Amino acid sequence: MAILELQNVVKEYQSDGQRVRALDSVTLRVEAGEFVAVVGRSGCGKSTMLNLAGAMDFPTSGEVIVDGTRTSNSNDGELTRLRREKIGFVFQSFQLLHTLTAVENVELPLLLAGRADAREAARERLEWAELAGLENRLAHQLSGGEMQRVAIARALVHSPKVLLADEPTGNLDNATGATILELLRRLTREQKTATLMATHSAEAAALADVVVKLRDGRIAEILRR
Repeated sequence: MAILELQNVVKEYQSDGQRVRALDSVTLRVEAGEFVAVVGRSGCGKSTMLNLAGAMDFPTSGEVIVDGTRTSNSNDGELTRLRREKIGFVFQSFQLLHTLTAVENVELPLLLAGRADAREAARERLEWAELAGLENRLAHQLSGGEMQRVAIARALVHSPKVLLADEPTGNLDNATGATILELLRRLTREQKTATLMATHSAEAAALADVVVKLRDGRIAEILRR
């Protein structure tokens, strides 16, 4: 079943008085338990696609559907709940709060949602990410790989249906990046998450079930393994 769908999506921006088409007639389905990598040169539309999939932006035309919800038909409150309950985000720059410990970073989304079991759930996710024993370290005391695993634990702590990863290995060395990619593969299989990853890395894309090649805002090719 498709958890994430882009249906004939067009996204245009105004830049210096010119109309720029970042995505052009993009159609894509990502199913539960499927790991999809989006590849292409800088400026081809990868990050735009992830922003639309995460309901952080909206198509000029076409539809984005997340677990049955059409983002363009939703009000602000509905979109907030959608992002909080059904979507997880992992970024190249980790985006952890350095004044908080690992467990405090992970539990934060649940605290904002009013969950009483936030600390327990955060500890479970950190253990799943192989970070047991590091819960009370401040973010800046962790290595790059450890910070990214904390970021993944935070993205998964609310058991989202969709995980969006934007260049998750971009700031990591090859060995650490490979560890992070294996973690993403494992969560996709175990949690039946629909995972959409934007990457420049051929090695990262090689681990995906589906590789989507973007060129000038259009899908040039879809490779299924």
